[in-house]
Amino acid sequence: MRLDVRAGLTSTPKTLPPKYFYDERGSALFEEITRLEEYYPTRREREILTARAPEIAAITGADTLLELGAGSGEKTRLLLDALHATLNTYVPVDVSGDFLAEAAGQIAADHPGVTVRAVVADYERHLHLLPSTGRRLIAFLGGTIGNMPPSTRIGFLGALRATMNDDDALLLGADLVKDEDRLVRAYDDARGVTAEFNRNVLHVINRDLDADFDPSAFEHVARWNAAEEWIEMRLRSTRDRDVHVKGLDLEVHFAEGEEMRTEISSKFRPERLEAELGAAGLKLAELWTDQAGDFSLSLARPA
Repeated sequence: MRLDVRAGLTSTPKTLPPKYFYDERGSALFEEITRLEEYYPTRREREILTARAPEIAAITGADTLLELGAGSGEKTRLLLDALHATLNTYVPVDVSGDFLAEAAGQIAADHPGVTVRAVVADYERHLHLLPSTGRRLIAFLGGTIGNMPPSTRIGFLGALRATMNDDDALLLGADLVKDEDRLVRAYDDARGVTAEFNRNVLHVINRDLDADFDPSAFEHVARWNAAEEWIEMRLRSTRDRDVHVKGLDLEVHFAEGEEMRTEISSKFRPERLEAELGAAGLKLAELWTDQAGDFSLSLARPA
C-alpha cells in the first residue's frame, strides 16, 4: 500500500489502485452495489453460472476450486454445488481479511465435505504463493480482470498461466461492450452507493496511512472512455486543499476541480478476450454469454 499510494499520489494525473476499496466496509458496500437495479454484471454472470455450472464441472472435473477476489462467494456456491462429485478443496483468495473470514466460514458450514482454505493475499503479487496442487479450476469472476489496464492484464494472465498445470482451467468473467448510458448508470447509481464505495478508498488511506483526506470534499465521477472502451471512476476535489499522509511523510496538493482516477473497468469484445488470453499462453475453450449478451464467462486452458 505504501508503494502504491505514494506512486499514485505523486503521479500526474493522480491515481489510486481500486484494490484498496476493499476493506470490510468497502466489501459490504460492493455487495450492496451488486443488488442495485443499475448494476447488471452480477445478475448476468449469475445467469450464466446457473445455466452453465454443470457443464463447467463436467468439462473440468476439478478437485480444487481456487477463486481470486472471492468476496462473499455468493455466485461461487453455484460452482461448488455443480462440482460436488469431484471437489475436495476450495481456496478463496481476497485482500479483505475480515470479510473473507466470514464468507469462508459460511461456505465451510454449508459444504462440510469440502476443505476451505481461505487466503488473505494480493493476487496480483502473490500468485506464486497460492496452492498449486490438484486438478484446479481457477475462477476470476465479476469482471475484475477489467480493472487492469491492457499491458498489466496480459502480464497478470501470463503470470497466472505460469502457475497452471496442463489439467488446470481458468474461468474468467468479463463484461462486454454495450450502450454507453447503461454502462455509466451501472457505475453512478441514483442512490449514491457507488459514490460512497469510491470515496471509501480515502477512508482506508486515512486509517492505514494516517492521512487527513476529507472524503466529503470529493465528488464521485463515472465516465465512459470510448477510445479505450472502459469506464473510468474518479474523485473530483471540490476545493483547493493540501492533504497530509503522515505514514508516508507526504504532502499532496489538490486543486479545485482536480480529478484523481480510482478505477478503470474495461469492457470487452469476444475477439479481444481470445487475443489477450492467447497472448498470455492460454487457449479459449468455451465462451458463454447471458441471454441478453451483456456479460461473458470464458473457459481457458494452457495452450
